[in-house]
Amino acid sequence: MHRNRTNTRAATALLTIVAGTLIPRSTAAAEPAAPPELQTVTLSGAAADRPQTSPFSLLGATWSDPAARLDGGVRVRTRAIATGRWSPWQTLEADSVSPADRRGSTDPLWVGPSNGLEARVVGTHGPLPADLRVDLFNPDAGGAATSRPTTSAPTAPISARAAVTIPVRPVPRMVLRGQWGADESIVRGKPEYTGAVQEFFVHHTATGNNYSCSQSASIIRGIQAYHVRSRGWDDIGYNFLVDKCGTIFEGRGGGVQMPVLGAHTMGFNTDASAVAAIGTYGGSGVSATVRRAIATVAAYKLGAAGNLPSGRVVLTSGGSNRYPAGARVEMWRISGHRDAGRTDCPGDALYRQLPAIRAIAGGAPAGFRLLGMGGTWPYEGMWFTKGTITPRWDTRTASALINRFEIYVDGVLAAAVPGTHRTTTLTVSPGKHAVSVRALHLSGRVAGITTTVYADAVAPVFDKEPDLVLRPGTIGATVPVRLDWKAGDPGGLIYVGLTKPTRTNLLTTTTSRNLAVRAGVPATYAIVAGDRARNTVNASVTRTPVVLSEAASQRTGTWRLLNNPAYLGGTALGASTAGSSASWTFSGSSVALAFSRGSKAGRVRVFVDGQAQGTVDLKATGPLNRQAVWSRWWAGSSEHTVRVEVEGTTGRPGVAIDGLVYLK
Repeated sequence: MHRNRTNTRAATALLTIVAGTLIPRSTAAAEPAAPPELQTVTLSGAAADRPQTSPFSLLGATWSDPAARLDGGVRVRTRAIATGRWSPWQTLEADSVSPADRRGSTDPLWVGPSNGLEARVVGTHGPLPADLRVDLFNPDAGGAATSRPTTSAPTAPISARAAVTIPVRPVPRMVLRGQWGADESIVRGKPEYTGAVQEFFVHHTATGNNYSCSQSASIIRGIQAYHVRSRGWDDIGYNFLVDKCGTIFEGRGGGVQMPVLGAHTMGFNTDASAVAAIGTYGGSGVSATVRRAIATVAAYKLGAAGNLPSGRVVLTSGGSNRYPAGARVEMWRISGHRDAGRTDCPGDALYRQLPAIRAIAGGAPAGFRLLGMGGTWPYEGMWFTKGTITPRWDTRTASALINRFEIYVDGVLAAAVPGTHRTTTLTVSPGKHAVSVRALHLSGRVAGITTTVYADAVAPVFDKEPDLVLRPGTIGATVPVRLDWKAGDPGGLIYVGLTKPTRTNLLTTTTSRNLAVRAGVPATYAIVAGDRARNTVNASVTRTPVVLSEAASQRTGTWRLLNNPAYLGGTALGASTAGSSASWTFSGSSVALAFSRGSKAGRVRVFVDGQAQGTVDLKATGPLNRQAVWSRWWAGSSEHTVRVEVEGTTGRPGVAIDGLVYLK
């Protein structure tokens, strides 16, 4: 029931020109709406061009001295977000002076969602007022307000947000007047408008519940006819209606996005909006689907003005059968009709459900979680990427209650997508970044997740290219060698491995591996190194071990032939006279001398290209034949001469040389 309902409003009002339409704005004292996000553009040299701005919907020109007058006019044109088209030039009208003014100003101009501005001062004959600027307001911005939770997303600098298109705040899905068959011929006069929505009232139509949802449009047409023809109202009184299936319907005409003045709650129609649940809800409440639909509309209308739907507000009564005109009344932002007047509406059962509706409308996105990060690989709590990432997320909150999702990189807004989306793709610059995905509820509350992403588009490098060098060991059908390498990456390596001759994991912490390769056969070893972003680098080395016998050496002094199957080729050369020498000339990158070692073996001095390299002691506890006991390597392949000279060690002067091995 809706006794004492009227389409009148508080008598005192100011008229403000908004987009060419007279919009009533109540002067009744009420809790102020949260301030919208503000951008300022200085009119330097009587002009200002800002072809790319953050989104805004309303603008006006201001200057520091409220007593000063602007000699001339300010003309502006703006670019629409939806179409990218520039509007015609419009002139900002000068405003009258009020004792409360802190700055001089023109009338504000509503331009709709825009992201570009051009401004000119025309017709001026004197100096411009000091600090002349154009102020741009975005009422849908998530700026800080006293009624907002501390989880609100921080506002990024204009320069950081200029390239990001902010999705238009979504309108709840609903059946519009033309779709339910509103009779526009009976509507009396043009829609009237009020100020920003401070309060949202919940009603029921008291028309009974014995209807099918296919009949909802007919019921609404009947309510409209009753309100206009029987009760003499201008139009249907409710701003919105919801049937028992949760379908939302546009009520009073004037635009669902606008603060349409309704005729729903006597004494409190100003700065308010209302929804009526179709049916009678005294004994039983509405379903969860209907609760969510009511909460969605409430969050849409209240959140647009920066008012938290789960909060409270102080309103001034315009006069009702419960509160006299001028009475200051504290209410929940979402209240029942009975909170403002003496009525049973919205029914006992639905009234008891209002706390649950407030919780839905004023809650933060629930169960918000990051599902994954496409284009990346996880490692030790970070996501590594070559540069392009595709975060995926989800929330238990219905998409209808989500304003949008925003992705910040190091605190700067990088992308924004509608509330129906659960993923997006963006590119991050090289280096470590804090990536935050935030869900913005229609209420204005925010839930967010922050993770670390490391972008690396550069492949690892080999600080030391792979190389094969000879090493000590036994020479036979194979020759002992060592594979050396060193790979690095600023972001860290994830893999280093052989791809030839076989696939082998070499680990990221090692830089060498002992191997044996066949004498006289080319050996190729290929290595791949990969970083945590899966960039890879490949390198390889090919070397052929060549064995030169002792007989191929140039010798001086006294040498004797030694025969033993344990020697290379079954023979070796022995010498015990000090100063006896043997030398080989070759072209290669690494060399090793082959000796037999034993308890009676002496020492030899080694020379490379005429330069002494030190002394090698061949003594061992037992016989060891075909031993590479000394080796040397160079960065490249070139010609060298290696000479050994018997030292003539006291008590063990003899040595047995078995040849020389080099890599070419």
